Amino acid sequence: MQRLLLTLGLAFLAFAASASAETQMERSLRMLSPSERLVQLCDYTAMQRIRHDHREFHLDRAVADGRSNPTFHKNTVIAKGGAFRSGGKWYALSFRCTASPDNMKVLKFSYKIGAEIPEDKWAAYGLWQ
Repeated sequence: MQRLLLTLGLAFLAFAASASAETQMERSLRMLSPSERLVQLCDYTAMQRIRHDHREFHLDRAVADGRSNPTFHKNTVIAKGGAFRSGGKWYALSFRCTASPDNMKVLKFSYKIGAEIPEDKWAAYGLWQ
């Protein structure tokens, strides 16, 4: 279910350049449950931050549960086993993301990029091509 929702969340990337994108994204996020909204918002933020900070990556996916399930504390996601995909390869990712009480805005975000995940481990982690 979470990965299906990730696909929904990532559909908004095509609209990122336009002013109406935020309005469209906000409307779509509001349709999700608060916990699903938090994960989608944080996954999206991870993609945006890595794209901005590391131009060598060309992300098309980021998931908080790439290698293990994240933990939650109120409006915070702690993803020690996340992953992101760039150029057809998956990389380890950990992040901590704290959102506003309505889970519509990220208040704090920090992350660390890990090593490339070997392709022979993708299936075990549920990662896809």
